[in-house]
Amino acid sequence: MKPMKPLKKSISITLDEPILEKIQVLAERYDRSVSSCINVILRDYLENPDNARRLPLP
Repeated sequence: MKPMKPLKKSISITLDEPILEKIQVLAERYDRSVSSCINVILRDYLENPDNARRLPLP
């Protein structure tokens, strides 16, 4: 039996141009898609509980 791939959902987001440019550089450097890089960055951020205090929430 093949291992199951993680469930993924396609979304649309708007990014500031400088942020997108930095992610595109990372994607090219590591031979990954922009989507994959964003996923890794968000997963890493969200798995660190200390980051919750950094969110600019009202």
